[in-house]
Amino acid sequence: MERLPPSSVSATVDFDADGTQHGFLKLPYSHDGSAWGAIMTPITVIKNGEGQTALLTGGNHGDEYEGITSLLKLCSTLKQENIQGRVIIIPMMNHPAVVAGSRVSPIDNGNMNRSFPGHPYGTMTERMADYYNRVLIPLCDVALDIHSGGKTLDILPFAAAHRLDNKAQEMRCIEGARLFGAPYCFYLEEMDATQLYDTAVERQGKVFVTTELHGGGTSSPATIKMADTGIHNFLVYSGILKKNYIEPDSDPVELEIPNASCYLQSEHSGILELCIALGDEVQKGDLIARIYSTERTGQAPAEYFADTGGILAARRHLAKVELGDTFAVLARPVT
Repeated sequence: MERLPPSSVSATVDFDADGTQHGFLKLPYSHDGSAWGAIMTPITVIKNGEGQTALLTGGNHGDEYEGITSLLKLCSTLKQENIQGRVIIIPMMNHPAVVAGSRVSPIDNGNMNRSFPGHPYGTMTERMADYYNRVLIPLCDVALDIHSGGKTLDILPFAAAHRLDNKAQEMRCIEGARLFGAPYCFYLEEMDATQLYDTAVERQGKVFVTTELHGGGTSSPATIKMADTGIHNFLVYSGILKKNYIEPDSDPVELEIPNASCYLQSEHSGILELCIALGDEVQKGDLIARIYSTERTGQAPAEYFADTGGILAARRHLAKVELGDTFAVLARPVT
């Protein structure tokens, strides 16, 4: 196994000190505008004695705003006297991407959620991922990473956990996802889990919950309320927040994305016409979408049909579609 040197990232907060601290994760970054510059990722640590540690993150992708907004709010509203243990809050994991309003970092085109476990000698994004992996994840007992669809996707609002070899760990994760309070609770199979933050946390044996709270590169009062409520409930679930759960209007609908066949990817470029709406139920063989060529008129569109039955859980938000784009994701009721 490769023996890695210490991370070049440093923290201006003391993770072991009681109280509320607002500071930065500093990564040296020499560039044309600042020869001795640094990437400054804001962080808040709130600690009150001994207990569980929750690691709360948003902005893993810079165009997904529910987690960013709700966690920035939490940094100034969560009171030390209301917790027992420690809460580490990073509202903008990929800070350069958030500032740019893009999914990936403009510095190195780095997708934080495809950069784990990272490397201390890698790109700027890989160096930050390495710090999260080797320093922050080991500090936590439970982790919540808030996502939404960003500019290119719209998704049924859900909290999710993954199928794991360790079934006791899996059940703790699923229970955290259920109690988050989103309208849907997903058992999630990722298209490629190898370099995800999710996988890095789960490999260290921690409880991990993720979300998708709609999308379109914006937020709404409803989705922010979901994030606020879910964060509150997750901290109650972890035993850190000394308050009661905020009960949802109804129990979450449980769905699963069991395998890669549920992801429909385009084999054409052109204009996308989705023939079903988010949340609609489909049967195997139903027409899902048409894609029209932009090269000439009078040409019949390519048609796409469901390979399996289920519910349209996610759709491409943009009507312009390219070869290889995922334009629909089907989910099935949990059996």
